[in-house]
Amino acid sequence: MSTITNAGAPTRADGTISLTELREQQPRFQGFVGGHRACVGCGQALAARLVTEAAGPDVAVANATGCLEVFSTAWPDSAWRVPWLHSLFENAGAIASGMEAAYKARGVSAKVLAFAGDGGTFDIGFQSLSGMIERNHNVLYVCYDNEAYMNTGIQRSSSTPHAAATTTSPAGRERLGKRHMKKDILQIVAAHHMPYAATASVAYPSDLRKKVRRAMEIEGTTFLLVHSPCPLGWRHDGAKSVEVARLAVTTGLVPIIELERGSLTGSMPIREPRPVVDYLRAQGRFEHLFVDTPAAREELEHIQALANYNMERYQLRGSGHDARDTAGADTVRRGGVRWA
Repeated sequence: MSTITNAGAPTRADGTISLTELREQQPRFQGFVGGHRACVGCGQALAARLVTEAAGPDVAVANATGCLEVFSTAWPDSAWRVPWLHSLFENAGAIASGMEAAYKARGVSAKVLAFAGDGGTFDIGFQSLSGMIERNHNVLYVCYDNEAYMNTGIQRSSSTPHAAATTTSPAGRERLGKRHMKKDILQIVAAHHMPYAATASVAYPSDLRKKVRRAMEIEGTTFLLVHSPCPLGWRHDGAKSVEVARLAVTTGLVPIIELERGSLTGSMPIREPRPVVDYLRAQGRFEHLFVDTPAAREELEHIQALANYNMERYQLRGSGHDARDTAGADTVRRGGVRWA
């Protein structure tokens, strides 16, 4: 039988919290709602929901052209429940800067959020993003990183990982997918001496929400890079998006870290590191690496070396049990809230 404690949380006789009753009693703000046209298992849709829930109602969104903009605003419908403005691929940073300046001139207390994919952040929109950071506008810029231009046909971007196959970096006899390294956008934006920049993953929603709230408290430009699986482009089952996202983190290929003024201030430890083949084998975009040839074996060794480098560079190796590590941190639940 459940009881209500002084703190208002419904608990059972054994002292554990009844999650079902707690959720029924707790209203939850939704800035991004269902009914949109995202693919089944879209990591970007999940990420946008989690970010807007954590940011709250007093925000306005500048959304660059891309998957998120297209699937959320098919006329005459919209999945947005906050003020929202469509920007071009290349100018989300500039549009967000103008929105922030207009609010400030009118004395309106609202935080501006800029949303874009990796194409509109790493590549086409980087110039306006850099200018926005240099001017230190009070904007939280969120990049939903699905590692290619998914909306226009799965073309490679500078965020596409080494050896991944896309329609413009196909795997064949001469080349095994993309030949270039994934751009380290977090270090590039952090080099602007910005107050806060971090990475997050849809596999760890409480960590993501915590970082959004941290960024919302800061006056000035902040940046969040959210790793967001794309079942269509990555060629995995849509039901496995969170599982694939978690493997990206636990192999060390996607470090979950925080930077303040360019210095590393936090990282999510990996309790039980996994080999990179576990992550790569789960996706069709890397299937060409699992043929028995010297070139394929060399590529797998190369990618494992990249993960090992991340482990050392960002101090990702955990020691013992830690509530904040990859095994102790949360899993996806309704509302993205973690309850101990």
